[in-house]
Amino acid sequence: MRAWSVVRPGMVEADLLRLVERPVPVPGADELLVRVRACGVCRTDLHVTEGDLPVHRAGVTPGHEVVGEVAGAGGAVTGFAVGDRVGVAWLRRTDGTCGYCLRDAENLCPHSEYTGWDADGGYAEYTTVPAGFAYRLPGGLDDPALAPLLCAGIIGYRALRRASLPPGGRLGLYGFGGSAHLCAQVALAEGARVHVLTRGAEARRLALELGADSARDAYEVPPEPLDSAILFAPVGDLVPVALRALDRGGVLAVAGIHLSDVPPLNYERELFYERELRSVTSNTRADGREFLALAERYDLRATTHAYPLSEAPKALRDLKEGRFDGAAVLVNDLS
Repeated sequence: MRAWSVVRPGMVEADLLRLVERPVPVPGADELLVRVRACGVCRTDLHVTEGDLPVHRAGVTPGHEVVGEVAGAGGAVTGFAVGDRVGVAWLRRTDGTCGYCLRDAENLCPHSEYTGWDADGGYAEYTTVPAGFAYRLPGGLDDPALAPLLCAGIIGYRALRRASLPPGGRLGLYGFGGSAHLCAQVALAEGARVHVLTRGAEARRLALELGADSARDAYEVPPEPLDSAILFAPVGDLVPVALRALDRGGVLAVAGIHLSDVPPLNYERELFYERELRSVTSNTRADGREFLALAERYDLRATTHAYPLSEAPKALRDLKEGRFDGAAVLVNDLS
């Protein structure tokens, strides 16, 4: 098969993501072999490619928003048949025995593994996934529309819950890419007032089309104090900006896996009156199942821009430069 490989981390403009030939992977006893049909392009893929995240697997194949079909299975797998449509997401495996796993916080498992970082992901013709971490997908959506739900959607959903938005509350979203535009739809469906703060004019236009109450530049002040905010942009300078926009008792959740340095915070301006700053770390499988059920119930629609899988580096460059709103999806043209 053909697969994209990070030959060494570096700027995506340097063409260090190379198309290589590899054997089709052999699934382990508890794993599915998945023929990739579509794979979303996540900012985490950019962090893996450019070295913002440390190397966990040399020459790794990125991609963790995979929609595919079961092409084979290990001997211990039950409940799946060849041809079933499945989703492969970021969280690939946990130990299942640590204190975090036993208290339903498997996203904090110290032995967790991740698709497209610890193991080869979906920028390829085939990938594998432990059967217990594969998602059964809702009907009614095509492969490219489903792909962004598997990370952008799930992580946005967890970030929304971490932000403790009260019923009918006022939510600020800093950055408005693949994850934020799905998170906004959940919040709006649940009755929130949503204010989007982002640099891109096209992203602000999309936010208003989806029903946001306002859309302004990331460093502007929202039109009303916020009960909750989520920082999707990997820009540490925005942390104090977002904290100052919170009302008393408000919560800011930082949704990214990577964030540039946060400047010093002024206690009185940015944290006093019981404002809270929280991080978001991956997700649990329960988060994924809950979100996919809500996506079907609320008829969530990802705004997608299709690229051939053979043009994965271009999709990552365009993501880095903010050349599209919503989410990019690679469609397999290699098989």
